[in-house]
Formats: sequence, structure tokens, C-alpha cells
Amino acid sequence: MSDTAVNVLAIAVFLMTLSVLLGPLIQLSPLVPTFATLALVGLVAVDQWGWQGKGTTLFLGSIASKAQKQRILHHEAGHFLVAHCLGIAIQDYSLSAWEAFQKGRSGQGAVEFIPQDLTEQLQDWQNRPLLLERLATVWMAGIAAEQVIYGQAEGGSEDRQQLQAAFNLAGLPSTAFANKESWALLQAKNLIMTHRSAYDVLVEAMGERRSVSECCILLKENSIQF
Repeated sequence: MSDTAVNVLAIAVFLMTLSVLLGPLIQLSPLVPTFATLALVGLVAVDQWGWQGKGTTLFLGSIASKAQKQRILHHEAGHFLVAHCLGIAIQDYSLSAWEAFQKGRSGQGAVEFIPQDLTEQLQDWQNRPLLLERLATVWMAGIAAEQVIYGQAEGGSEDRQQLQAAFNLAGLPSTAFANKESWALLQAKNLIMTHRSAYDVLVEAMGERRSVSECCILLKENSIQF
């Protein structure tokens, strides 16, 4: 079960507990919270199996606080900055579940790469291991950004899933996953900390929904070239 589904279920349990405690005060039948909770759990289950969790993601996105939205912004800016530093062309980005959904993506936000560029690089067999290392660093950059800014990361489960899927396709033994992930996280964190002033400018620009080209120009103006 995804992190978003677990969060929704946690909310359901909290609301049920609250309604049970307050029910006698407002003359609410105990059957009401029970049936409401069962209905919500059922909807989450259907969403997870039939819609890959997009419904719960949209629901959590709709009730996200300002602080949560800022965390998402910093997370996605980490992906953007590190991708730019490593020469991976960026196509678009989104900063909310609704924006991502409209663009056919899942999650609370996303940074999309230009698929043709990656396809061309993957055709070069000699450079495939290097490309995998670069992509691994980009995938871990959102988690790295949260750790740099907030001290710990709350998001990133989908990033880790993408990374493990790539490692599986590359034929890496599962015993090597943890070391590779830690290495990629460290590389991403170093890039963000090295270019912290440019990262802060990027966060502000993305918060204003500047275009990808405008964001890239700002990064170049802040001495990040590739």
C-alpha cells in the first residue's frame, strides 16, 4: 500500500476515534462513524486497485497545508536543480497532485524529462551505467532537498520505487540497492549544498510557476552550466 493510502487511512481512524469520543455529546449514533469509516476504507481500497491510488493522492493534495505545499516545492526544485546540473533535459514540472494528474502523472508533484533525450542516451551502450548513476542521483534529489532544508524527508517513496525498478532492469543485485541509493542521495545533497544560492533562486522561480526555459536561464545566470 502506498504512503498516500496509509495517510488517508490514518485520517479515517482519527476521525472515527474523534467521532466516537464526541458522539455522546452531540447525540450521534455510533453506527454513523462506523459506516463512514468502512465506506472510506472501501473507497481507498478500490482506488488503490483500480486507479493506482490517484484518487487518494488528489484528496491529500486538496487538503495540503501551506507548509506541505512548500515542502513539495522544495522537493521538486531538488529534482530540477540536480537534473540541470547533470545535463538531463527537463520538459515540464508540476507542484500539486492536480497539476500532475492533468499532465498524466501521479504523485503530489513531478519533474518531467525530455524522453527523446533520454532515449538517445540509452542507445549508447557504453554510457548506460553513467546515465543510470545520473538518473539515480536525480531521483534521490527530492529527498536530498528535503533533508537539506527540513532535516528529514517526508516524501520520496515513488522516487525510490523508480530507482529500484531501474536497478532491477540494469540487473543489479538487490544487495547493492542500499549502497547505490545512499551514494546517489549523497551526490544529490552535495550538488544542492554546493549550489545553494542557485537552488533558492530556483525555488522562488518555480513557486511563481516560471517556465522551464526561464528557470534554466536563472540557473545559468547563477553560474550553473552543463
